[in-house]
Amino acid sequence: MLMSVDADLMRVLADPLRLQIVTLLARETLCTTHLIEETGAKQTNLSNHLKVLREAGVVETEPCGRFTYYKLRADVIASLAGQFAELAESARSAAENKRSCP
Repeated sequence: MLMSVDADLMRVLADPLRLQIVTLLARETLCTTHLIEETGAKQTNLSNHLKVLREAGVVETEPCGRFTYYKLRADVIASLAGQFAELAESARSAAENKRSCP
């Protein structure tokens, strides 16, 4: 059975800065200071986007002294990728299906 793609998660990842953060965190665990340096975003703006990503379950935090490190949850990204892979497979098998017009 075809599952639907998680629309809420897609909305979270549709923002360019959040997608950039996710891309950076796919490479390494970073603290807020690193993310500000890499993205050029203001601290308050970055914190708001990180909050959205955290609440959506895309990233998790790891306190380290006075810093907070952010780590991408690979399982969430893999689940989304699986949903798209299933959608693509459905499209391949349905390529020959064409509904007749009345």
